[in-house]
Amino acid sequence: MKSLNIKKLYYSISEVSRITDLEQYVLRYWESEFELLKPAKNRAGNRIYTNRDIKLILHIKYLLRDERYTIEGAKQVLEDYTPDPDTGEQLELIDAPKPKSKIKDEQLRTDVLEVKRFLEDLLQDLN
Repeated sequence: MKSLNIKKLYYSISEVSRITDLEQYVLRYWESEFELLKPAKNRAGNRIYTNRDIKLILHIKYLLRDERYTIEGAKQVLEDYTPDPDTGEQLELIDAPKPKSKIKDEQLRTDVLEVKRFLEDLLQDLN
């Protein structure tokens, strides 16, 4: 059967979770915190997200995680936020969560281990 390449208009919370790489409970919490984030609900009461909602979520994620805003600070930034016009583009799902390394930078890891050894030696000297 041929794919008609039809674009999705709405996404479920599980799909949005995979697209944004955020847990579902985080999405629900942000919905209670940010007035702009109000996904519609279908007849069954399930949240249905549009591309515009997902772009807003990604912007909130950027503000909180990358720019290190507090929730209150992000709310102030979002007062001036105007979403991009919906282009009808298809968003891609993230297949699997990426493993998060504890310490990415090898130099940082070396420094932390050095401090740990120093503290262990200091503790031994004090005993």
